[in-house]
Amino acid sequence: MPGAEKLVRHLYSKKIPLAVATSSGKENVLLKTQAHRELFGCFSHIVMGSSDPGVKNGKPHPDIFLIAASRFADSPNVTKCLVLEDSPNGVVAAKAAGMQVVMVPDPQVSQERRKPATLVLNSLEEFKPEDFGLPPF
Repeated sequence: MPGAEKLVRHLYSKKIPLAVATSSGKENVLLKTQAHRELFGCFSHIVMGSSDPGVKNGKPHPDIFLIAASRFADSPNVTKCLVLEDSPNGVVAAKAAGMQVVMVPDPQVSQERRKPATLVLNSLEEFKPEDFGLPPF
């Protein structure tokens, strides 16, 4: 996803805790991340909804995001968590968890399914961290 690597490296360099919350299973995650091991080292943890015993319900339920937040060392207030999502079900799940969510949807996703997002962008290259109280690039 254009802009993702720049954003992850920037936030990591500023000591902003990061996690991945994905519906994918372990094998799929390993396959998708093997070429980017160093980048994925920026994340404190990965929650895999289809194989994590703590995740009882998949998206659009909030479980995966609540579990991801609870596993940060400082257990942040969920209202201070920012989710980056591409799927409508993920947006609904993040909002149900009480989190802010930036959606970068497939162009085919209807305007109606984009509405729950806090912010909708065409690309993460448009993302301005300071709009969410994060250190600017």
